[in-house]
Amino acid sequence: MGSTAGRRKHTANRSGVLSSGTESLHGQGGRGCLLILDGRALGRECLASALADHELGMEIAAMGSIDEWRVKKGSAPPLAAILFNLGGRKVTDHGIADEIRHISSEFKSVPVVILADTEDLAHILTALECGARGYIPTSVEIDVCVEAINLAAAGGIFVPASSVLCMRHLIGSGSRDTQPLTGMFTLRQAEVAQALRRGKANKIIAYELNLRESTVKVHIRNIMKKLKATNRTEVAYKVNDLFAEGTLAEAYPSNETASIG
Repeated sequence: MGSTAGRRKHTANRSGVLSSGTESLHGQGGRGCLLILDGRALGRECLASALADHELGMEIAAMGSIDEWRVKKGSAPPLAAILFNLGGRKVTDHGIADEIRHISSEFKSVPVVILADTEDLAHILTALECGARGYIPTSVEIDVCVEAINLAAAGGIFVPASSVLCMRHLIGSGSRDTQPLTGMFTLRQAEVAQALRRGKANKIIAYELNLRESTVKVHIRNIMKKLKATNRTEVAYKVNDLFAEGTLAEAYPSNETASIG
């Protein structure tokens, strides 16, 4: 079949890097490369083609592992995001959480987004706690997947709307502390709570507040007890709700606001 001028063409070279035609590449503005990690060759190639066809806006490298990427990354532009496709596996399966932590730690400036079949809230929270910057269930449409990847690449965090609603329901159904909100935290605890609300890691919090990391952990434990939270992600949601009500915002003003995609 003859080619037509302006028609987008996507080819996969031996390195696994999917590239568009020259004309399309010029229009992408050099936004970097999306690395798809999936041990199933057919799965990653189909996903890469679908994302390319839906105007992802960046080149795509489809690899079976991080080791394969290290060997062949010379043929691709700098990474803009990593999409780790778990398929039917779960974050709680043996070794998966450690792998997410390892990838997130090695590629600190590159957001890692998880793609998986399950929408279980506990698995989503675990992925985020391991360093992921987004969680996409395979039940969403490809356009939503594209938006989620672009959101992560731009510095945001994507989680399914259904999971956010579930989280709010769980938080809302829990008993709140009856003491006045302005007396809930010490000044230092409030500073740590605000940092958690903004998604900052313990090391960053310790550096910014001139504290030992062990002291930050003590403050976090005390904050979790006061909020009756079971993990730092739940702390962030609860503190965000308290600020939204206005009481904590008046007691402990902050110029920063947190957002989640």
